[in-house]
Parts: sequence; structure tokens; C-alpha cells
Amino acid sequence: MKEKRQKKMVSIKVKLLGIILPVVIVIMVLLVGLLYFISKNIIKEYSENLLGSSIDNQTNQIEAWLNENLSAFSAIKQAIEQTKPSTSNLQAILDSYYGFRDNYPEGFYIADANGKLMTASASEKKETDPTQSVWYQEGLTRWNMGLTNAYTNAEGRKVISASGILKDGSDIVKVISADLTLERISIIVNSYIEMEQAQAFLVSSTDGTILAHHENDLISTKLKDSKDAFMQDVWQKVEQWDFDMAEIDHNMTAFSQIQGTDWVLVSYIPTKVIYADINNVRNMTLVFGLLSILLLAGLVERVVHMVIRPVKELIKVITAMTNGDFTVQVKAGSNDEIGAMSGYVEQFIQTMRQMIASIHTMSDKLNTQAGNSDTISHEMYDASKRQGQSMRELNSTVEQLSLSVGEIAEHATTLAMVVTDTKEDGEQVDKQMQEAVVVSQSGQSDLQRVSSAMDTINVSVQKLQQSIDEVGKASLEITNITEIIGNIADQTALLSLNASIEAARAGEAGRGFSVVATEIGQLANTSADAVHNIEGFIGQINSLVGDTVKQTKESVENINHSSGLVEDTLHTFDAIFGNIEQVSTLVREMIKKVEKVDDVATNVAAITQEQAASSEEILATCESMVRQVDNITGNSERVSEGAKELTASAEELYEQVARFKVREGA
Repeated sequence: MKEKRQKKMVSIKVKLLGIILPVVIVIMVLLVGLLYFISKNIIKEYSENLLGSSIDNQTNQIEAWLNENLSAFSAIKQAIEQTKPSTSNLQAILDSYYGFRDNYPEGFYIADANGKLMTASASEKKETDPTQSVWYQEGLTRWNMGLTNAYTNAEGRKVISASGILKDGSDIVKVISADLTLERISIIVNSYIEMEQAQAFLVSSTDGTILAHHENDLISTKLKDSKDAFMQDVWQKVEQWDFDMAEIDHNMTAFSQIQGTDWVLVSYIPTKVIYADINNVRNMTLVFGLLSILLLAGLVERVVHMVIRPVKELIKVITAMTNGDFTVQVKAGSNDEIGAMSGYVEQFIQTMRQMIASIHTMSDKLNTQAGNSDTISHEMYDASKRQGQSMRELNSTVEQLSLSVGEIAEHATTLAMVVTDTKEDGEQVDKQMQEAVVVSQSGQSDLQRVSSAMDTINVSVQKLQQSIDEVGKASLEITNITEIIGNIADQTALLSLNASIEAARAGEAGRGFSVVATEIGQLANTSADAVHNIEGFIGQINSLVGDTVKQTKESVENINHSSGLVEDTLHTFDAIFGNIEQVSTLVREMIKKVEKVDDVATNVAAITQEQAASSEEILATCESMVRQVDNITGNSERVSEGAKELTASAEELYEQVARFKVREGA
């Protein structure tokens, strides 16, 4: 058992290291993680601000370039409107601006509502119907020069135009316009980026066409047609007009809308570029943390070793004490808790030495006294056993007598209780029978009243059926009358027709008679219509009367059937009432006989209970004497056993005390 306990023991040093080192490691990991998280957020916020500043600068450059050209276009338009030049002078003005600026090398061109296009003499611009072009349609919507959205011109190039209505004093509506090239915008998009390794491109929010990009192959392509997941995700945000800065496919991406156009500038930088420095810092921090953990582990191990060394010395002393050797000495060399514990252990050793010497002396005396007690206890035990045997024989005889009397008393008491319960049950049955008689009489009266009511309902329903039959007959007579009236109306209409014919033959003399005949004809038609309506109503009445007659017959049959059931129930109640009265008479006679039996059983029970009480007192006295003898015998036996145990304990105590060493050489 000792070897097993030593195998399971874990040293305090291992426990302390197992607790302290994991705590240190967790703290270092949390510090490194927190430092990395804070640094990452700081760099991310700085990068977002720098990227936002960069895209705002690019946006301002593009808008400034557009506004600069728009101002120049407006000034030229106002000069033409103020001077109102002739056609030849206007042509000279257009020629002078051809190739004047790289931003709009084609110069200006003008189109009127008739579809006539006027361009510079050296220009190759051709349009079949300029009134259907984008620049003309948008130019008609404003007086001042304004920019159109990016579109493909007749030559198939992506351009943006500045156009507006030209008020030169003529009666024909004219629009002046100039095409801007996108090369300057591409330079701004690709050059004015403040962050290293950041990229930007310009896209149309209308159809997703890329207008400027550092890769020329992507210009004029559409974002939604690109196979690059980043481009497709950018198009989804642009299409939804969501221009908030976000991280898209591991790229920090910013958006900016160019005012006055449908253009959106997109600037992005890979997140791995942003977090490259912080990753290096994280790796260095991890290395520093690992070195710190190793250093702390070595330092903690040395400190724990110095603290645990006195404990090991104390363990050796306690082990010797466990084996019974109290001759050992404890050295308390420190003034801490371990030193105090060593001092207390030394005091314990001194106390145990004195105690063991005293116990050794007392064990000799105790052994002698235990031998004397054992002899006396044997004599007391033999005497008590003989007395106990005699008392048990007497107790057995009295107990049999008590059991016989008790059984007689119990049976008599049970009989009295049964008779009493039978009497009470009989009284309850008689009471219930009286209530049943009253209820059956009331039910018989109610059924008689129900039978009378059913007869009355039957008579009323039969009268109702007769009345409905009379209504049916009356409706048939009304039908016959309406048929006669209809025939009369038809004859009247025929006479009215004949009278009208005769009046027509008589000419002027028969005109008055013709009017009368017409009125009679109308009256006959009205009568015929009324007859038809009455016939329809009578048909409905006959249908309803027929249904009522059918339902009345069914009700009469149901009432007759119910009346028969009520009469059968009434006869059944009469039979039940007779049977209940007979049972009630028999119950009263049974209660009288049970009362006589109850008196006899009560007397018998009283006598047997007195006899049982006397026998129980005798039995209790005998049992008390037996218990006392048993107690004496048991005590004698326990004293004898105690004396034996005391002797054995004294011998064992002597042997145990002999194991301890309290003096050198003992």
C-alpha cells in the first residue's frame, strides 16, 4: 500500500510549475494577440484614411480638369452668341479651334434641328442624322454647356461631350458640342495615387464599362463580363450605388463618384501589402514571447526548488516518525512558515516520547486487572443463564394462555363491529330506498305530464296539417282563376287588335275608336303580364306548401313515435316503483333483526375484552421478568467478553508501544 501511494504522489514542485507556467503562457499569448489586434486596427484605419485621401485627390483632379474644359467651352459659346457671326465667320471660328487643344482635338461642331452638321474643314467627323446622337439629345435639355455621359460616337470611340443650345439669333434650334478625349483622365487615374502598390480605375455606373485602367486591354470592357471575381464584386457594389469603403476579395477598396458624370473612381490596394509590416511585428513578438516564457520557466523552477528543499527534509523526519522512530531531530533553519512547521514537529516529537513512556507503564497494570475481571465475569454469566432458562419456561405457558383469550376477544369484537356496521348500512339503505320511492313517484308524475303534452302537440300538428292542406287547395283555386283571367286578357287583346284594324279601315272617323282600342290592348297586355307573375308566385307558394306538408307529416310521425316511447317509459317506471316499495319493506324487517344480534354481540365482546386485559397484564409481568434475566445474562456475557477484549487490548497495547523508540539504543 505504501509503494502504491508513493507511485501516485506528485511533487509540489511539479504542481507549482504545472500551475504557474500555463498561466504565464496564457498571459503572454493574450498580450501578443492584443498587441497584434490593436496594431492591425491602427494600420487598417491609417490605410483607409490614406486611401480615402488618395481617391479624393484623384477625384478632385478629374473634376477640376472637367470644369476647366467646361469653362472654356462656355466662354467660346457665349462669344459666338454675342457676336452672332455669319456662316463664313462661324466656319472660320470652328476651323480655328480644330487641333487647338489636346483635350478636344476635333474642336467644336454644330448641328441644327434639320440635321445639318457643321464641323471644322479639316475634321473627318461624319454623322448621318446628328439629331439622334447622344450629344445632341442631351444638349437640347440645357442652355449652358454641360457634360454628357460616356458614350460611343459614330467612329466607335468612347468619348464624353460638352453640349448646349446655341442662341445665335436664328430661327432654327442649334446645338454646339465638343468631344473630350479620355487620355488625360487615364493619366490622372494612373498617376495621382498617394499609396505605394495601390491601383485605380474609372468605370461608368450606367453599364459598368471601364473608362481608364493601368492595363490598356481592360479599357472599354465591362466589369460584369470580367472573369476576375474582384471586378464582378466591384460591379455589384457600383450597380447598387453602394460607395462605402470595404474589403473586397482581400483588397481594401474605396469608391468616389465624379460630380456631373456617371463615372465612379475605384481605388484599391491588397490587404497583404497593408498588413505586411504588422505580420513581421507579430512574428517578432511571438519569438520574444517564447524566449520570455523559457526564461520565466527557468527562473520559476529555481525559486520553487529553493522553497521546496526544507519541505523535503521535513518529509524524511515525518517518514521516520511513521515507522516508529522518535529519536530523530528536526532542524528549523528558516523563519518562514516551513521553519515554524519544523519547530512544531520537534515539539510533537518531545510530547510523543513522554506519552509513549507513560502508556508503556499503564499497559502493564491494565493487563493484570483484565485477568481478574475475566474470572469474575465467567461466574456471573453461568448463574444468569440458569435463571433465564426457568423464566422462559414460565413465560411460554402464560403467553399461550394470553393468545387464546386474545383470539376469543378479537373474534367477539369483530362480530360486534360487523353487526354494528350491518345495522348502519341497513339504515342507510332504508334511507336511500325512501328517497328512491320519492324520486320514482316524481318521475312517474313527470312522465304522465309529458305524455299529456305529447298528445296535445300531436293534436296541434294534425290541425296544422289540415290548415296547410286547405292552403294548398286555395292555391289551386287561385291558379284556376288566374288561368281564366289570362284567357280573358288574351281574348281582350285579340278584340283590341281587331278593333284597331277596323278603326284603321274607317279612316278619320275611326281615329277615336282606334285610341280606345289601343288602350284596351295595353290593358289586356298588362293583365296578361300580371297573370303570368301571379302564376309564378302561386307556383312558388305551391312548392313551399308541398315542402311544409311533407315536413308536417314527418313531424306527426316523429311525435307519434315519441308518444309511444313515453308510454313505454311510464309503464317501466310503474314496475320500478312497485319493486322499490317491496325492497324497502324487506330492508326494514332486516334492520329489526340486526338490532337484536347487535345487543348479543356487544355483551360477548365486553366479557372477552376483560379476560384479554387480565391475561395481557400477566403476560406483560412475565415478559418483564424474562427481559430482566436476559439483560443480566447479556450484561454478564458482555462483561466476560469485555474482559477478554481488555486482556487482548492490553497485550496488543504493550506490543504496539514496544515498537516505538524513545531513547537511543532502546
